[in-house]
Amino acid sequence: MANQEFKAGYCAIVGIPNAGKSTLMNALLGTKLSIVSRKPQTTRKRVLGILSSETEQIVFLDTPGIMPRPNTLLHKSMLEDVKRSFADADVILVLAESHKSFESALPGNWDEYKRIAGTKPMILAVSKIDLAKQKTDLLPVLQHYGTMSEFTEIVPISSTKGLNLKELVKTLRKYLPVAQPFFDTEQLSDQNDRFFVGELVREVIFQMYKEEIPYSTEVDVREFKERERGKWFVSADVIVERDGQKAILVGRGGLALKTLGERARKEIEHFLTHPVFLELHVKTRADWRDNKRSLTELGYRT
Repeated sequence: MANQEFKAGYCAIVGIPNAGKSTLMNALLGTKLSIVSRKPQTTRKRVLGILSSETEQIVFLDTPGIMPRPNTLLHKSMLEDVKRSFADADVILVLAESHKSFESALPGNWDEYKRIAGTKPMILAVSKIDLAKQKTDLLPVLQHYGTMSEFTEIVPISSTKGLNLKELVKTLRKYLPVAQPFFDTEQLSDQNDRFFVGELVREVIFQMYKEEIPYSTEVDVREFKERERGKWFVSADVIVERDGQKAILVGRGGLALKTLGERARKEIEHFLTHPVFLELHVKTRADWRDNKRSLTELGYRT
């Protein structure tokens, strides 16, 4: 593309846990890249998603939710990912849910992140506007955020209903530098299939289990073999912190693990558009969330 007015840049999507960052990126891209669940802190590593058109390429950075007080090395690693995304971004897209109180819609340590952003443009997306009973309910919300000087522009949106997403892209484009594409315009991410397969298994765990199980679990894809004929082969370790958690995931006679595998396999096959043989093993790695070596081996920066 030789057009000098073509724009390209990075946009970090930030906000509190469960604000809908992953849902928004998936909606903008028109495909599922980031895993989603109703539970907070589903996203642990930033996921890169690439939106390309004839006029711009926006490289979105879907980040973990901003927590006020990280209590494990894993949480600290997640917040470092957020801070790196602030540093890497040309424009920062902040999500605030329209139906939440002003005090809870933005991170409690928001001033710290404003300092990290510095003079970079910050666009506020007031999300989930479809939950407002009437349009007039949004007016005081938008007026309040309009008094906050750090936000360059404010765009009300709904990711699930697709409301104002085109307007949001137009707004973001204004703050991107004139540049050529960083990635092939057909490319959707820089992460490989192996990464997304592990994320899909973890998503099913978040959907199937409550309380501490999802948060104490990590997935390590050990083998990923594409075959010219027949099913592709995937072998993954499901890492837990305690033997009791392992017993729950395996279940009596291995039934729970079989159910997990069947559900995850369907999601993986839908993502890869190819049949897969999925092999899962549950392994205990005590306190892996607070072990620097374990976190490094699992792909986290510490």
